Amino acid sequence: MLPGVSVYTPGQVVEETGFSLDTLRYYERIGLLEPIGRNAAGQRRFTQEDVGWLGTIRCLRDTGMPIAEMLRFAELVRKGDHTIRDRIALLEAHDRRVEAQVDNLREKQAAVQNKINYYRSVVD
Repeated sequence: MLPGVSVYTPGQVVEETGFSLDTLRYYERIGLLEPIGRNAAGQRRFTQEDVGWLGTIRCLRDTGMPIAEMLRFAELVRKGDHTIRDRIALLEAHDRRVEAQVDNLREKQAAVQNKINYYRSVVD
């Protein structure tokens, strides 16, 4: 987050999170992001909490969590601390899927490395 800044413009949030303006609007519209506050001129102003939450959403999205599950996670967070066990279960299930993806990529990487070694042996 930008040092000393407590309110962010949409442009700053785009730069900070890597999400497009359209994605930010979409996430707000579907309820993945809480309604964003506005200044006196009606322009969106994001808080540090909004930017932090978007960092969590970025992580979940980048690791392949479907939007429906992200929405479920957001709903659980908003319901309060009594949902922590449910959040843990949701994140653990996601973590298992991520681990399976990593394992799959490692297998594919090994095949690529074998091919590299083969070609190196041919030219040496």
